[in-house]
Amino acid sequence: MTVNQMLSQYVHDRAWDEMMSEHKVRAPYQPLFDAIASMTVEEIAQKHLQASELFMHQGITFTVYSDNEGIERIFPFDILPRIITAKEWLEIELGIKQRLKALNLFLQDIYHDQNIIKEKVVPAWLIASCPHFTREIFGINVPYDIYVHIAGIDLIRGADGKYYVLEDNLRTPSGVSYMLENREVTKRIFPNLVNSNKVQMNNNYPLLLHANLLSLSPRNVKSPNVVILTPGVFNSAYYEHTFLARQMGIPLVEGRDLVVNNHKVFMKTTQGLQQVDVIYKRVDDEYLDPITFHADSILGVPGLLSAYRKGHVAIVNAVGTGVADDKAVYAYVPDMIKYYLNEEPILANIPTYSMTDPAQRNHVFENMDQMVIKGTNQSGGYGMLMGNQASEEDIDIFKKKILEAPRSFIAQPIIQLSTVPCFIDGKIQARHVDLRPYALCGPSGIDVVPGGLTRVALKEGSLIVNSSQGGGSKDTWIID
Repeated sequence: MTVNQMLSQYVHDRAWDEMMSEHKVRAPYQPLFDAIASMTVEEIAQKHLQASELFMHQGITFTVYSDNEGIERIFPFDILPRIITAKEWLEIELGIKQRLKALNLFLQDIYHDQNIIKEKVVPAWLIASCPHFTREIFGINVPYDIYVHIAGIDLIRGADGKYYVLEDNLRTPSGVSYMLENREVTKRIFPNLVNSNKVQMNNNYPLLLHANLLSLSPRNVKSPNVVILTPGVFNSAYYEHTFLARQMGIPLVEGRDLVVNNHKVFMKTTQGLQQVDVIYKRVDDEYLDPITFHADSILGVPGLLSAYRKGHVAIVNAVGTGVADDKAVYAYVPDMIKYYLNEEPILANIPTYSMTDPAQRNHVFENMDQMVIKGTNQSGGYGMLMGNQASEEDIDIFKKKILEAPRSFIAQPIIQLSTVPCFIDGKIQARHVDLRPYALCGPSGIDVVPGGLTRVALKEGSLIVNSSQGGGSKDTWIID
């Protein structure tokens, strides 16, 4: 059987399909369709195997925590790229830049004058009850008033073909290493396709990130010292920490490698102590400094917040940024855009119901089979209920949880994510996807890297794309 014959059996009626419109291939996918149509199933299966071996040999892994055991796995990769046109990408890019401008202004505001609260655009109780609102940094000035230096904004494409913002990842957004490795593997297995399709490149991300980190140095020195602070080898994203450190040529350190002296941060080296100017942290805020936060943390650096407060070290993303990716705060981002920028949002939110509002909560309880319930500060697909797949018992458990802690949950209508072709079990099948573009905010502006990480729900019919829940990824092409 040829790929062309497999494609003729492609079922794509569950949602808005990005390759097929009724029985016609959409124009952006035609060059890819033509290139692979003459291949045999054996040839495409060989490329799938080659990709898996490349991931294995390069150690491209993530960790799933199950039953208190860390299980390291190869990141599942689908060889058929997802294609987005440059015109569509321009709207995504403008929408992300607009959103991040507003989110940075919001963070600057709530840690200083709090005008958005005083003018009752965002309720005070919502911010005060957010576990990631960090009172300890109130009044601290950060370089260039930038709090979100690195963002991963999750987008989905609905049944109308439009892109919507699913959530904002602003604390320690992960996955960019997989985006970059996906492209390298795609170039290896389809060596001519990337160039012939004039795919926009994404490999300058480490260069842009490094330049942004250097620009944040509080010292005016020729070569500022920048480090990545990792929780260590048992962290689920440790592969990414090592990858980025290697790509940027900067040290990867743990808390025990750093020390604070006279409100300055130093790295222990064989040549003695070296002052650290910028820390790209991959440690959650609450573990950063045992003097200020969790006293039993061994991941952080005692006294780090004192050095931060004095302006002797820059931390990326800024401490306290997590308040802006709280899923209950997410609902107010369109209002932030209007308030700070006096603009209409370019990218729409998904309708979001607050469980603290009795009328909205009752509506959700009456329509649980059409809702997805999310913990406001959970990630990775954990703490979530898909109402259309849940048992009556599971629904009752979640209703009880919501009534006990309504601030801790939001609800959204279940949206059929768009589908794209994937090579699974020797067949080309439609699977649901989302998209996580990565943006870098620096003194010179905001750069959105072309493409981002397309995450795939590998299980048939599933809408959950998280790697921790059995999802995979694929390369994302932006083409003219």
